[in-house]
Amino acid sequence: MFQVGIIGAGRIGKLHAEHIQRTSMARVRAVSDVNMQGLDTWASSLHIPVVTDNYQDLLNDPDIDAIFICSPTSTHATIIQEAARAGKHIFCEKPVSFSVETTELALQAVYEANVMLQVGFNRRFDHNFKKVRDTVQGGVIGEPHLLRITSRDPEPPPAEYVAKSGGLFMDMMIHDFDMARYVVQSEVVEVYAQGANLIDPKIGELNDVDTAVVMLTFANGAIGIIENSRKAVYGYDQRIEAFGSKGCISTENDRPSTAVISTSDGVMMDKPLYFFLERYTQAYVQEIEDFFRSIQGEFPIVCDGNDGLQAERLAQAAKESLLTGRPVKLNHVTVLDRKSL
Repeated sequence: MFQVGIIGAGRIGKLHAEHIQRTSMARVRAVSDVNMQGLDTWASSLHIPVVTDNYQDLLNDPDIDAIFICSPTSTHATIIQEAARAGKHIFCEKPVSFSVETTELALQAVYEANVMLQVGFNRRFDHNFKKVRDTVQGGVIGEPHLLRITSRDPEPPPAEYVAKSGGLFMDMMIHDFDMARYVVQSEVVEVYAQGANLIDPKIGELNDVDTAVVMLTFANGAIGIIENSRKAVYGYDQRIEAFGSKGCISTENDRPSTAVISTSDGVMMDKPLYFFLERYTQAYVQEIEDFFRSIQGEFPIVCDGNDGLQAERLAQAAKESLLTGRPVKLNHVTVLDRKSL
């Protein structure tokens, strides 16, 4: 049974801890966070024996096999390098960093230490999106021609979060950039972005957008369209469609029930699940279990360091395109051997 250390006990760190404690493959041995208020009580409720405000304690613990990095993005790359040098396998929330160059340095450390790194793009493990990917890869719809991804949050984040998030492309749409590569299995060679501030003026004051559309051109000739909004009043809107030479596959939103009520007043159904914690519960569990299975050698990491790097490159290109008003061409370069990341 793997022993795990979790760095960062915010919302996502606590979520991962709760899921790990329910698996048969691992247990959380230690958790660290700079904010210790209430941490002992929470950790005790999950039978986590070690709580500390110094994450180095986790890296120096010889009994810990893997580190989950759930701290702020600005700390990810440094901790990845330190964890790699300590010989720990690493699960890191997205993005690895806000800088492609910084991410490359972190991946180099992973490569040199010969440890495994999985990046937390949980949507790869969602039952709907995985079905789309498997169908496309199985050739059922033929050669992919068009990919459309819709991703809309139920409400915008607070300005304090936006200021530290890296912006819509790096914080929100980065999931969709990863999904586009995952489904089409071809690198993106051109990015063209349009964005606007239509929802919260505070987001605009931070030089960010809350509404955006990005067009992707893939090396295999396929075209992708991603559209994001920070506010969908009816709930968490997460849909995808892949169209190809032999057909099409699309998914709808998950809802509390599939019941449809039809009366003289109209036809009604449940709104989509409210946000990502409800929508992607199964995906969060699956990504953790697959991480441990990869460490055991059952199959390669599903979402490795190179996947994290390429999604960041697309987010960076989208921001550049938005600022310049022009498409941005990308020369795909794999800095390190993909199998090693």
